[in-house]
Amino acid sequence: MKKITLVGGGLAGSLLSIYLAKRGLEVDLYERRPDMRTVDISAGRSINMALSARGIYALREVDVLDDIMQQAIAMRGRMIHAVDGTLSFLPYGKDDSEVIYSISRGGLNMALLSAAERQHGVRIHFNEQCTHYDVRTGTTTFQNADSNATKTIETSVVIGTDGSASAIRTAMLSVPRFNFSQHYLDHGYKELTIPPDAGGGFQIEKHALHIWPRGQYMLIALPNPDGSFTCTLFLPFEGELSFENLQNEQAVRRFFEQHFPDAVPLMPTLIDDFFTNPTGALATVRCWPWRVGGRAALLGDAAHAIVPFFGQGMNCAFEDCTVLNQCIEQHEGDWERIFIEYERERKVNADAIADLALANFIEMRDSVADAGFALKKDVELALEKRFPDRFIPKYSMVSFHRIPYAVAQARGRQQAAILERLCRDIDGVEGLDWGVAKRIIEQELPLVKQEKF
Repeated sequence: MKKITLVGGGLAGSLLSIYLAKRGLEVDLYERRPDMRTVDISAGRSINMALSARGIYALREVDVLDDIMQQAIAMRGRMIHAVDGTLSFLPYGKDDSEVIYSISRGGLNMALLSAAERQHGVRIHFNEQCTHYDVRTGTTTFQNADSNATKTIETSVVIGTDGSASAIRTAMLSVPRFNFSQHYLDHGYKELTIPPDAGGGFQIEKHALHIWPRGQYMLIALPNPDGSFTCTLFLPFEGELSFENLQNEQAVRRFFEQHFPDAVPLMPTLIDDFFTNPTGALATVRCWPWRVGGRAALLGDAAHAIVPFFGQGMNCAFEDCTVLNQCIEQHEGDWERIFIEYERERKVNADAIADLALANFIEMRDSVADAGFALKKDVELALEKRFPDRFIPKYSMVSFHRIPYAVAQARGRQQAAILERLCRDIDGVEGLDWGVAKRIIEQELPLVKQEKF
């Protein structure tokens, strides 16, 4: 039986171990942290995940979707909170079937670890940090967090699923012509909380992703099954309105009362959360190649960390697992061929979603509060209903279909230009010239192959 070493037991690593085990492969999964099912290690960095089509497809493929969805809450659209407290709802899709799901990162990771342990051939080793990978020999060294003892193991295939600070990727920097870039946003993030109401219910709309867009910064909130919301403040590190100027209780309270006044009564632990939870950084990581022959490969954030503003980091990593699994089926036993085909398929799409996520940050913090943005959203949903095989909104292509990210990016640009023309002289969908729309769309947008979940 072929032995595979996975370095990193987060979302991608735990899911991949299930995929591999179902192919009859023997898997050793090494995780530097303790077992999160027995030790609380969230440390205020548990931005909720937005589970959508690509992730759902992967979870269904390995028969764990039903258990996972018990933790998930459907979000049907964005609830926009204006400074004056006015609410406006922007649906994500054309009907109630097109939703994304809020799910706790920790809860999902624990469920996947438990599912992995139930697979024949999977062994999980906690508190084992990868300290070295030798790209020449393929040996991997781990240090135990409890005893400080080190061990070096030899396996023919190592896959780095160890996140944006990947030790396997760091080792690959020594490979000739290995390209690597890391770009941090000027914004950081802080986790906050809206607790349940006195009766254990939700204080604000349950089935929405709440956004308080304020130009250069924003607050978001995603629902949890216990009635609470995990909130995240995205704010510049430096400047007039920034984390550096929120150093005491008075400054924090004044900032929130001025910019998020309707949120303040919902957040009784605001001050404690703000000063207890760390300020996180947001980075985009790109590298190439993702492999060393047939001996090692990178997957998930280790290969392509992205910012969270399209809700696709986890979904993209899960789709990596889907594609790698397909490559294993096509080229069984030939790991160099497997890794070549995997990175050929995924690199262009990982780059595309990285760009889309950066662009969506601007959309979420700036554009969603604009009347012109709302008009275009209404028009593109109307166009999708009339021309479902040609005009699919970019957000829908990414979140509700398995259309390759690069295709969604390219078609999204085309459709944005079409929307600009169609919306130029109208105030609502009722003003749309359907004859003109039909001619433009049929001339400029070819039929798209759709594969929904």
